[in-house]
Parts: sequence; structure tokens; C-alpha cells
Amino acid sequence: MYEFAWWWLFGLLPLPLLIRQLWRPAKQRVGLALKVPFLQDFLQGEAASEKAWTSWLALVFAALAWLALVTAAARPIWVGESVALPVSGRDLMLAVDLSGSMQEQDFYLNNQVVDRLVATKVVAGDFIQKRVGDRIGLIVFGDQAYLQAPLTFDRVTVHTLLNETVIGLAGERTAIGDAIGLAIKRLQDSQEKNRVLVLMTDGANTAGSVSPAAAADMAASAGLKIYTVGIGSEGPQARSLFGIQLINPAAEIDEESLKAIASKTGGQYFRARDTEEFQRIYAELDRLEPVEHEAEEWRPQQELFRWPLGLAFMLGWLAFVVRMEAEA
Repeated sequence: MYEFAWWWLFGLLPLPLLIRQLWRPAKQRVGLALKVPFLQDFLQGEAASEKAWTSWLALVFAALAWLALVTAAARPIWVGESVALPVSGRDLMLAVDLSGSMQEQDFYLNNQVVDRLVATKVVAGDFIQKRVGDRIGLIVFGDQAYLQAPLTFDRVTVHTLLNETVIGLAGERTAIGDAIGLAIKRLQDSQEKNRVLVLMTDGANTAGSVSPAAAADMAASAGLKIYTVGIGSEGPQARSLFGIQLINPAAEIDEESLKAIASKTGGQYFRARDTEEFQRIYAELDRLEPVEHEAEEWRPQQELFRWPLGLAFMLGWLAFVVRMEAEA
């Protein structure tokens, strides 16, 4: 649709008429004379008629030029359809364990046995896609913690980078404390009040320079809420090269430490024993940390004043040319 930003300027349209009324031209004095009709008088009459017509045409061009000029001054704008802009609800960082134990195959996906990292990618990837309005970041950790993706609204890129991770990329051990420390560093300059870290691991802290307890204290002081997820089944069966074996693949999970981290920072601890439970965990995270549904609306605008302004100059030039011809 079309709008005028300064529509009240159309009140200037009668301005030339007001000026004409207030400042009338001086009357010309006409002397008395006796005229005798000759052929030359008829020719002059035709010339006067043509002159009057060109003067009228010049007046029309001038009036249209004034109308176009006032229209340009009123700032005509083309306004497009409303576009919803998501409002950032929170800054959310995901920390994914890439240690060697994540290759344990104790999850089922579409009736196929998969390792823990594959299950994490599928469930966490779906979680990322739903976080419209949040800035998402990704940290991977093993012997050390690395920033895989900085905080961004580009959920597709974060999802892609998550899918590109491989076991052992950051080392074979588990540096939980360093992962929390890196998240604090990346979130400390955030302007958002809601800052959340979702930490997913299947083991205990076996590497790094910062202990999980010390990192949790720093996170609590920084206002960072941490949700911890312990990954691994408790069932006695797991697939190996020798078939199904009776083992406990989740025996190394330090649940007490993960619960303490979540408790200190105001978060919660979850246990993902299978794919279905993994999915329920992320559904619960969506409930606990809901996405902001309120959105700002923005309507694209395009200034159109150049067109009537150009038309005003063209009509004004035509009025000037016709006026000059009439006076010639």
C-alpha cells in the first residue's frame, strides 16, 4: 500500500491562490482611442486567441508542477507486508562431549543401533531447529574445550557444525570444567539476562585445568544457568564386535558431580538412557526455557518522492517553455 509520511503538507496546495489574492497585479492604464477595423486587426485577434490558449496551457503545466512538488514534499512511501522479526529470548550454549566413550553403541534410532554421538546429534539438532528467537552457540570438549560455533541466530549453521563433529576431535578424555569455563567466557559479554548452558556428557571429568565444582561456582556468580545431561543406558546389553554383551556402558557417568553443577547454577540434571528419554529431556528443556513467541513486526518501506519530484521539474520546465512562446 501507499502512504504519505507528511500528508499534512497537502494543505499547501491552495498557497498560490492565496498569494494571488493577497498580492494582485497592478492594473494597466488603458488610454482612450478610436479604432478603425482593418484586416490587420483580425489577424491580431487570432494571434491574441492563440496567445491566450498557450497562456492557459502554461498555467495548467504550472498547476500540475505545483501539485507534483507538494506530493513529493509529502513523502510518498510504498509500505510492504508486515514481516515478523523474532525477539531474542536468551543466549543458549550447547556443550557436547566428543571423548572416546561417546562411540559406545547403546542407543536405538529407527530400529538401528547407533552410538551416543549420533543420538545426540539427532535429538539436539531437532532442539536447535526449534529455538527460533534464541542465539545458539556450540562448544565441543574432550581433552580441552573448543568453540565450534559462536552465539548466532543462524540455527542452520549451528546444526550443520554439530553434524560435522566426530568422536575424538577434541581428544579422548573429558574436560567438563574447561567446557563450563569456556561457556562463561563466551557468555559474559552477553546483553541477555537469560543465559543458559546445556552440557551433555557420558563420563566424569578426567582432563582440563578447571574442576567442575570450581567452574560451577564461577557460573553461578556469572548468572549462568546450567542444565546437565548424562548420556548412556543403564541396561546390561550393548553391541560390540562380538555381538551383544552384558555390560554397563554408563558406569563412568559422574552423576553426583553433574547434579551438583546443575543445583549450584539453578538448572537441572537429566539422564538420557535411550533415544526416547533423550527426546523427552529436550521437550522438558523447551518447557523450562521457553522460546520467546512475542515478535516485533517490521514493514519494508520504499521512498517514492523522487518520481513526483522529477515530474514537478519536467512540468515546470514545460510551463516555462510554453510561457516564453506565448510572450514571444
